[in-house]
Amino acid sequence: MVTELMSNEIALLAIFLLSIFVGFEVVSKVSTTLHTPLMSGANAIHGVILVGAIVVADHAKTNLELGLALAAVVLATINMVGGFVVTDRMLQMFKGKPKSKKDSGDDK
Repeated sequence: MVTELMSNEIALLAIFLLSIFVGFEVVSKVSTTLHTPLMSGANAIHGVILVGAIVVADHAKTNLELGLALAAVVLATINMVGGFVVTDRMLQMFKGKPKSKKDSGDDK
């Protein structure tokens, strides 16, 4: 029984460490022009996480569970809104500067 439990914990730790390595390798190879679409996709995932946190808060039975669920809702909300703000700022960088009327050739 104890050996089986240790085996499961070691397997979970190995999966966790491999996911960190693979995630780092994948993200570090992304070109800068693709960061904005990836951020938008990540924001959609954070929206799903927020819905999950709300569902967990709805099913909480004790005050501790409710407190942790509400903390998860707050943190997921901050993460999602912050991601959209960062994405918006990144999209603003790709827009050109507005041309003034003097530069556009309209001398009317």
